[in-house]
Amino acid sequence: MKDKMQRHASNNPVYGMGFIGALVYYLSHATGFWDGFLGILKAIVWPAFLVYEALKALNI
Repeated sequence: MKDKMQRHASNNPVYGMGFIGALVYYLSHATGFWDGFLGILKAIVWPAFLVYEALKALNI
């Protein structure tokens, strides 16, 4: 089990950097408290937005 976790550990820094980047982006464009709160939620699930837009662009 530990070996499997070590192989996938390299994804964590990528997700972490993406989370921080998305958080900075969404919070810098927020105009109020609720926009900032929504930005935090969007930053958590940013990979889902990325996959959705990629599939939409590929017309799948």
